[in-house]
Amino acid sequence: MADPLSVKAIDYTVDAGNVEDGALHILKQIRPSWPQKSVCFRYFMDGMTNKLVGCFLESQPDEVVLLRINGEATELIIDRKAEVETFVLLHAAGCSPPLYAVFNNGIAYGFFPGKPIDEELVRDEQVATLIAKNMARLHVVRPKNSQSQQVSYWPQKTQSFLDLVPTEFDDPRKQKMFQKDIPSKSDLQLELEEINGQLQSLDMPVVFCHNDLLLKNIIFDADKGEVNFIDYEYAFLNHQAYDIGNHFCEYAGVETVNYDNYPDRDYQLLWLQRYLQFYSQALGHAASEVSERDVERLYVQVNKCACAAHFFWGIWALIQAKNSSIDFDFLDYAKLRLNEYFRRKKEFFCLSLP
Repeated sequence: MADPLSVKAIDYTVDAGNVEDGALHILKQIRPSWPQKSVCFRYFMDGMTNKLVGCFLESQPDEVVLLRINGEATELIIDRKAEVETFVLLHAAGCSPPLYAVFNNGIAYGFFPGKPIDEELVRDEQVATLIAKNMARLHVVRPKNSQSQQVSYWPQKTQSFLDLVPTEFDDPRKQKMFQKDIPSKSDLQLELEEINGQLQSLDMPVVFCHNDLLLKNIIFDADKGEVNFIDYEYAFLNHQAYDIGNHFCEYAGVETVNYDNYPDRDYQLLWLQRYLQFYSQALGHAASEVSERDVERLYVQVNKCACAAHFFWGIWALIQAKNSSIDFDFLDYAKLRLNEYFRRKKEFFCLSLP
């Protein structure tokens, strides 16, 4: 079991332009027996905000230490201290790999073997069932010092993001697009207030959520028949249905986004029934206690939360468009997510609980 005291604190900043030298410095302290000249590196290019490199010995390719170098200005939107506490909590619960070290601009941690899923694999019956089971297991984890009556942190977090949204861009192309395609900050504030009203009316359980289960954050190990979640940067107490609704939004993919891949009602009802059965069992109850009404109720909650997820990531992308140096069109992504929020809002905000 991981322990905060077993996580090394290393006063060192890895140069993002010379990652391998920085990685060797970190490894010297957490893997002192590794011959430095024998260390191999593998770069992972799927992340949208951070740099990630796997370190291993050629003779032991399965023993991988991951080094994540935090993206530029990500401390504006991510509580790094809370992330470390989350890592330790979830490793103890068997939901995440071990955390080995924290350095000035990143972390070193363990590796889950397997491959990130894609738009096809997420619909595979075995994989979808494993995702539902894993999510249910995560949702019964209780953070230390949590109150008996837990409250979602989503409204506070989203408001803090909205407060950071830029009012203009120096780049003329970005500024033109920003003025033409992005609602004003005051209009976005009104939308947030409407979303909060919708969510508050749904009487949803609040659980510990991943909040960012995009396809690349779900690792499938075909040899073991296991699914694991990675990247808990945005994990916090939230509405149970939000984690599911956010995940359904991510069926669209990232590189080539297609929101027509959003699961239809029949698919969702089957997925939600399985999830609720796993969740009931994780709480120590019988799976048979899940009723058709329970599934219908969760369906309404999930789809309204999906709208909230589109809004959240749209706001997030506006902050990244201003601050990130990564080669990704965050402003276009913000436009995409906010447009989908407005489209789905018309469809889902009119749904009523059974």
